[in-house]
Amino acid sequence: MRTTAKVDYAVRAAIELARAYPADGSRPVPLTRQAIAEAQDIPSKFLEHILADLKRGQLVGSVRGAEGGYWLSRPPADITMADIIRATEGPLADVRGERPDALDYPDDLAVLQRAWIALRASLRGVLEHVSLADLRDGVLQPEVEALAAADDAWATR
Repeated sequence: MRTTAKVDYAVRAAIELARAYPADGSRPVPLTRQAIAEAQDIPSKFLEHILADLKRGQLVGSVRGAEGGYWLSRPPADITMADIIRATEGPLADVRGERPDALDYPDDLAVLQRAWIALRASLRGVLEHVSLADLRDGVLQPEVEALAAADDAWATR
């Protein structure tokens, strides 16, 4: 999987919004695009498009004006990395723009289709189990942490 700058910036912007999310359940105070951009060193104009994607994905709310800005529309524990990727880039894993299970391969290539499905399941196994709260708090779920800590996690072949 290739992670684009757009996805990286979207996750970082969402973490910044998670840091501003009130623990007491009160209404979040909006953060300006400029404040998010400066805190995460994201080009402001690029961030504008990312925040629009996150808003279309119903992950972020916004209001215009002097007191305006952006906030998470759900608690950080309820938004995963998978949600952010889907909002900014689309499906987690597709093949030629199609879901792996919708591909039509000849019988002698059915194994390839199962491999694509397994890849998608593997990505979901991590990305759907890492929430903004986890990232904000610097703690991953044990099964995800174990994958990251494995000796061969960055092995090149």
